[in-house]
Amino acid sequence: MSATDADGLRERVGAFLAQHPPERTDRLEFLRARFDAGLAWVHFPAGLGGLDAPRELQPVVDEAFAAAGAPDNSPRLNSIGLGMAAPTILRFGTPEQQQRFLRPLWTGEEIWCQLFSEPGAGSDLAALSTRAVRDGDEWVLDGQKVWTSLAHRASWAILVARSDPDQPKHKGLSYFVCDMTAPGVEVRPLRQITGEAEFNEVFLTGVRIPDSHRLGEVGQGWQVAMGTLMNERVSIGGSNTEREAGLIGLAARTWRDRPELRTSGAHDRLLSLWVEAEAARLTGQRLRQQLAAGSPGPEGSAVKLSFARLNQEISGFELELLGEEGLGYDDWTFRRPDQADFTSARGPGFRYLRAKGNSIEGGTSEILRNVVAERVLGLPPEIRTDKDRPWKELPR
Repeated sequence: MSATDADGLRERVGAFLAQHPPERTDRLEFLRARFDAGLAWVHFPAGLGGLDAPRELQPVVDEAFAAAGAPDNSPRLNSIGLGMAAPTILRFGTPEQQQRFLRPLWTGEEIWCQLFSEPGAGSDLAALSTRAVRDGDEWVLDGQKVWTSLAHRASWAILVARSDPDQPKHKGLSYFVCDMTAPGVEVRPLRQITGEAEFNEVFLTGVRIPDSHRLGEVGQGWQVAMGTLMNERVSIGGSNTEREAGLIGLAARTWRDRPELRTSGAHDRLLSLWVEAEAARLTGQRLRQQLAAGSPGPEGSAVKLSFARLNQEISGFELELLGEEGLGYDDWTFRRPDQADFTSARGPGFRYLRAKGNSIEGGTSEILRNVVAERVLGLPPEIRTDKDRPWKELPR
């Protein structure tokens, strides 16, 4: 029996648990040992948290650990690290970078954030203006990033900057790992419509990054960033969830528990949303299974697009179902949360407001429609007159 089939993995997990009983093992010690045993990401290479096993066998391992009451690795707190930074480091990082970053990332010892968007470069990310100037074995960065989720908790960031303004905007970029505690990094909160400051703006002033923290070749930043963003869209829209997880489960529970709110029109709408949510969930699972064949493709944009639309429609339905009761909002106190929260037990008012951001974060719905049209459906691309001009000549 192979250690990389389902039964073999269950046996391996059982043997690991016998050596590291969760109830008698320190949480961090347990997670580090699990990574070293290749039971973190089973499809990653041996020595990097995996066993070179098929990706679709990951749920077998996760379910076995969950059934034993084992600690998890704080996936909601480190969603950017796990869903975006890790696959990028695996694909583009050097062996030294992989050894340095992947283990503490997976165990949650080091939280990650993403320094991509800028005030003048959101949907058009390739227009970013944060400069990276080479100085010997270091790069000096100056600029401003925005909409940075959980930057106030992060130890590290994945970052794209302009290393050659003489090149067209897509070709003059390079990709780095940035120490969020380095001199010159300033994080300021951005208060959202919910009252929270889950997002931040980050100012970079003379920040020095060693060249050893560059991912990919100089000038390859756009290609590396696209790999990251494709993983982000799958991470957001194609998560491996059970039936009635997320907002649709909360709306269905309200319907079941509050019969006095029911109407025939609401019943039809709930059924329609439930079917759409289930179809989206199954599509997301199929997409994750396809990842076993390689890196995520543009199909992830369609899944994330559906996720945003459904979240907004379901949260709106929940508010309408509750009527006046749904208009109440429990707490608009300024706070800086420890994790991004799409569903939250705080109440339907919070969910309705928070869902508004789903069509912006991880790629705006307008841009994702262009991606689907051009790269999935094969429709003609939009005319772009700035694509081949040097970035420094473009009006800003």
